This record gives sequence, C-alpha cells and structure tokens, in this order.
Amino acid sequence: MTKNLSLFSFPCLILIVFYHCTIPFAQSSPAQAPSTTKNHPSSQSPAQAPDQPLVQAPPAKPRRRAEPTNVTEILDKAGGFSVFIRLLRSTDVITQIENDLNASNSITILAPTNGGFSALKAGTLNLLSQQQKVQLVDFHVLPTFIALQNFQTLTNPIHTQASNTRDFALNITTEGNLVNISTGVVNTTISGTVYSDNQLAIYRVDSVLLPISIFAPKVSAPAMAPAPVALKPKKASSSSSSSITSSGSPSPSLSKPSSESTSTTLDEPVAAVDTSGALKPMVNHGTLTISVALAVVAAVVLMRNN
Repeated sequence: MTKNLSLFSFPCLILIVFYHCTIPFAQSSPAQAPSTTKNHPSSQSPAQAPDQPLVQAPPAKPRRRAEPTNVTEILDKAGGFSVFIRLLRSTDVITQIENDLNASNSITILAPTNGGFSALKAGTLNLLSQQQKVQLVDFHVLPTFIALQNFQTLTNPIHTQASNTRDFALNITTEGNLVNISTGVVNTTISGTVYSDNQLAIYRVDSVLLPISIFAPKVSAPAMAPAPVALKPKKASSSSSSSITSSGSPSPSLSKPSSESTSTTLDEPVAAVDTSGALKPMVNHGTLTISVALAVVAAVVLMRNN
C-alpha cells in the first residue's frame, strides 16, 4: 500500500509544480505587451496616454496698439494738397495733430487745395514769420470731430487751434448741403470730403483761410496838410504915406486895400505914388505886371484930380 501511495503522489507532485509554474507566466505575459508595440504609438491603449508628455500651446503674442491715422498720407493719396502738406511739416503742426489722435482726441481739418494757395498774391507766404505760419496752419484745424451734417449746429465764432476767437474769428453758415466759411478776409465753401471716421474728418476747401489778425487790409493814414505859415506884414513905405493929393483928399487908388489885394501885395509891395503924382518904383520888389497895373491906376487918379 505504501508503494501504491508513492506511485500516486509523484504524478500529483508534477501537476502541482506545473500549475505553479504556469500562473506566473500567465501573469507576466500582459506586462510584455507594450514592448511589442513600442514603435507603434497608435496602438497604445488609452490608459497609457497620460504617461506621454503634454505639448504646451505657444504663448499668445501681445496685441499691438493701433497706429494713429496718418494725415499726410491721406492728403497725399487724395492729391492736390502738396503745399498744405509742406506747411504741416515745416511748422511741425502735424506732430501736434498726430499726438492728439494718438491720445484719442478728435480733430477736423479744413484742407486748402494747391489752387487756393496759387490764388494768393506772389510772396504772401514768404512774407510771414514762422509764428504766423504756425497760426495760419492752426487756423485750419478744429479741435473736435464735426460731421458734415453737424456744421449747422455750431455756434459762431468757431474755435480753432489758432489762439482766441477774436483775433482768429471763423464763422460757418449752412444753406442746405452748402457749408459757407468766412474769416473776415476770405469767403469760401467746403467743396468735398477727403476723409471721415469717428475721430478724424478732413474736408476740402478751395481757398486758403486767411485770419483777419494777420491779413487784415491796412488802412493808410490820411495825409497831413502842411501847417499854414504866418506872414508878417511889412511896414508901409514913406512914399505911400504921401499919396494924399495937394487938395487934401486921399487918393482913391491908395485907399485901404481889400483882403484879396492884400494877400497879393502884402509881402512884396511893388510901387508907390509920391507927392508929385509920379510913380516911384520900390527897389527889388514886385513884378512888371503889377507895376504896370499900378501905373495905370495912378494915372487915372491924377486925371480925375486935375
């Protein structure tokens, strides 16, 4: 019986050993599965996805600030404003305009065309000082945005960038769709819109807006009349005092002269009649015409006395 038991237990022992050997092998086979698919990422199970490093999105670029509207570029593209563009740059007014636009301030520009500058007298701009040129350009800039349909709501005089409204008065009136502009020197109209948005408006004007404080017509002072020269009366000569005739009656011709004759003979007496009735010329006075006249008068007087 012992022999039979030993024979029975040997196969059982082999089965037990085999059983214990197959269990670890079965447990280790799933762990080897990833090695067979290492080069095939698409075959990995979802449970293994977190083991892979995450790809981060690139950082967002900072948003660039919008650049202010380029006024000179707008005018250049529109054409016909080269003189005004040159003045904007030479006076540096364009810098102030760009700073205002960059600070979100609104502006309206009344841009004169090249034809408007050509209508000025030759040398008008050259006669202006640098300060006057700056004031001239600022006179075309309004410190607010004005839509074309809103000009009728404005109150005159209009405020511009050029100092106060008394010395730089700008008056705007409307008639329907027509916008009239008056400076006291120039009357013109808005002939078109060059550019318009909610911050900047540029309108075309066919004449240069001349402020009255710079271009007021000069009134010449009236010419002063020369001061009258007082004439000193000359003393009557002794011969004139003897013009009374021997009869005792004064000579009619030598009576007190009228104011008209006095003005003629006051400073230059020409001749007198002596006691004998002869005409006695006075030295260095008078002219031949007056002498002859007096001689005729004296002859007539003598004839009457005789």
